[in-house]
Amino acid sequence: MKKEISNKDLISAKRNKKDEFYTQLADIEKELKYYKKHFKNKTVLCNCDDPRVSNFFYYFSCNFEHLGLKRLIATCYKNQDIDLFSQNKSEKAVYLIYDGDKNGNRKVDIEEIGIKQFKGDGDFRSKECIELLKQADIVVTNPPFSLFREYVAQLVEYKKKFLIIGNINAVTYKEIFKLIKENKIWLGISIHSGDREFGVPDSYPINAAGYRIDSNGKKFIRIKGVRWFTNLDYPQRYEDLVLYKKYNKEDYPKYDNYDAINVNKVSDIPCDFDGIMGVPITFLDKYNPNQFEIIQLDHWGVLGNLDNVVKGKTLYRRIYIKKRSR
Repeated sequence: MKKEISNKDLISAKRNKKDEFYTQLADIEKELKYYKKHFKNKTVLCNCDDPRVSNFFYYFSCNFEHLGLKRLIATCYKNQDIDLFSQNKSEKAVYLIYDGDKNGNRKVDIEEIGIKQFKGDGDFRSKECIELLKQADIVVTNPPFSLFREYVAQLVEYKKKFLIIGNINAVTYKEIFKLIKENKIWLGISIHSGDREFGVPDSYPINAAGYRIDSNGKKFIRIKGVRWFTNLDYPQRYEDLVLYKKYNKEDYPKYDNYDAINVNKVSDIPCDFDGIMGVPITFLDKYNPNQFEIIQLDHWGVLGNLDNVVKGKTLYRRIYIKKRSR
C-alpha cells in the first residue's frame, strides 16, 4: 500500500524533531561487513535506539561472537509521546547490556540480556548516557537528523570511533565539513546514491510520497540522500577515481567570481587539469584523500557571498578540490 500525497506532515514532523527512523537490517549488514576488524574486543554502544525494536541491537547481539565483541550496550529514550522514539510504551527509560552467549546454545536469550533503568530520560546528552558513552569503544546508530551536529560534536569531544547514518547535506554544515576536510570523518562505502527505506512508528504523523504500509501493517518511508558517516577506515577508501575526460573551456567554464572551473558531474572531473575545481557534494562518495585535496566548501548563502556562479547562474552546493601531485 503506497500513498502519494503532500509532504506537509513530514515538514511538520521535522520541525518537531520527530525524525527518528528505524534502520533496515539489510542496510546495516551491507555496511558493517567492511569493518569486522575494528570490532574485536570492543564495546559497542547504540545510544539512539530502542533495543526492543532496534535492528542495530539485533545485528550486534546475533553477531556478537562472530565479531569478537566485548560488550554491547543499547539505550532507549523515555517516551514523552507514544511511538515517538519507540514502538512500546515506557514509563522509564532503559538500557540493555549484552555480554554474549552464556549457556552455549548460540542464541541470544532474554535471560542473558541485562535490562537496567535510567533515573533520567535516556537522552544521549544526559549524564547517565554520557557515562555509558565513556565506556564504549565504537558507537553505531542512526541519530536524529535534526540533532546531527550536536551528536557528532559529542562523539568528537569524547574521542569515539563511530559509524552513524545521516543525510548527505550534513556535509555542508560547517562543523561537519571541517572534520571532513581534516580527514577526521568520511562517508561509508555501501550507500552512494538513491534513497533508503526506514521503518516509522505506528502513530508517526506523516503523509508523503514513498510512504507505505506492508502486509503486516508496519509503516515505512523512503528518505533521500542517506549516507553512512564514519571514522573507521576501510581499504576501498583509497581506490583512485578513474579520470578520462579532457579539459576544455566550453565544458568546464570558470566561476564568475572564484578562480576555479565548474564540474557538473563527479564522473566528468578532467584528467588533465591541475587547478582548483568545483564539484558536487556527492564527490565525497568517491573521495580518496591520497588522490585529491579538499580546498574548501563554497560560500553559498553566506552573507550573500555566492562564489559558485557561472554566467550569472548560481549552482547548487560545490566543494572545491585539487588533484594532489604524485
